Amino acid sequence: MSATGLPGPGAAGPFGAAVTGWQQWVEASCRRVDAAGQWRRPRTFDARGPVGHLTGAAATGVVSFASNDYLGLSTHPAVAAAAHAALDRWGAGSGASRLVTGSRPVHADLEAALAGWKGCERAVLLPTGFAANLSVLEVFAAEGAHVFSDELNHASIIDGCRAARAGVTVYRHGDLDQLDEQLGRSPGRPVVVTDTVFSMDGDAADLEGLVEVTGRHGALLVLDEAHAVLGPELPADAAGGAAGVVDILRVGTLSKTLGSLGGFVAGPSRFIELLENRARPYIFTTAPTPADAAAGRAALEVVRSAEGDELRARLRRHVARVSAVLGRDGHPSPIVPVVIGEESRAVEASADLLELGLWVPAIRPPTVPPGTSRLRVTLSAAHTDDQVDRLVAALAGLGLSGPSGESPLGAAAGPLAGTGRRTGGAVVAP
Repeated sequence: MSATGLPGPGAAGPFGAAVTGWQQWVEASCRRVDAAGQWRRPRTFDARGPVGHLTGAAATGVVSFASNDYLGLSTHPAVAAAAHAALDRWGAGSGASRLVTGSRPVHADLEAALAGWKGCERAVLLPTGFAANLSVLEVFAAEGAHVFSDELNHASIIDGCRAARAGVTVYRHGDLDQLDEQLGRSPGRPVVVTDTVFSMDGDAADLEGLVEVTGRHGALLVLDEAHAVLGPELPADAAGGAAGVVDILRVGTLSKTLGSLGGFVAGPSRFIELLENRARPYIFTTAPTPADAAAGRAALEVVRSAEGDELRARLRRHVARVSAVLGRDGHPSPIVPVVIGEESRAVEASADLLELGLWVPAIRPPTVPPGTSRLRVTLSAAHTDDQVDRLVAALAGLGLSGPSGESPLGAAAGPLAGTGRRTGGAVVAP
């Protein structure tokens, strides 16, 4: 036996075959994850909208408060009908990358609509929002550039920074004074990249301040707006900063606000053309399916209509209702975290809620730093008032509500306000 207690290379495995060195390494790695209490498996949720059957749950009709389908558009009749029509016209898949034979009319139509929505000259569609961030950082964080990244940025930004050929500096979360100081010492063409709404804390970036700071230093500003269904919005004069023109790339996704699947980058025409010619996730990946693109296009029509205004207003009411009982009045997004602290307590709280028919997954390391495990409540306009009332009552019944700045579970649990930080300010994978 090896020092790990596993059969050594060449020893007989469970079926008599020799155990390879790779098999031993994989088994040991799996056991380390399990021993740390971080072993996870996907759970099947058979649902159309926020209510469905969750594999392994005792309750029937489980209500999910975990989806990023913020406006409930994944099940909107017009969105589903557009996807069906695209399937009938073009089939299930695109068959190739956009630069080969994968581009369909619906892709161009969607790109034009996305550019108009974001007030940009052009937009380019990619398979996912993750691929969009990888593409932007791969292309623009090339030799001679230097990236400045908020320490709570999403995993796709972190991975893009790791793959970049530029240097990377991480600034404290939302600290524009530190960013300003770091930009003043930039050794190359500066790129500032940030989420506009942060995926685990649900707080919002100061876009007006970011535009001002990046403008003074001539930096390219990359904004990931994946979760910005309720804002924040760029200032009206964002095209001009204290030092003149500010170059801005706006990264988004179809899978959250628009209820479909795909990512996009919007910005100046020549910047987008460079992405189309240099971004490997665009060049070497099969184009998004026509059905996904058509669904996104139809969803965008809803978002920009009076119905979209009503859906956002409904979502804001849900956010206000939940954030108020957590002492978080004025919370800017449908991501409302309940920071508990210890992994085991967060997992227990999630299990208690599931027994009540409410699915609020525990988020724990490595997704968030040790000591900041939490329940991540996400709200949707598709939730009914009764479902939100049930959630509020359950949080209170489990001792998970309380005034701002106080722990809902006692001093050991940490504050309610989202305070997660990448360890030591370093970029680590969520």
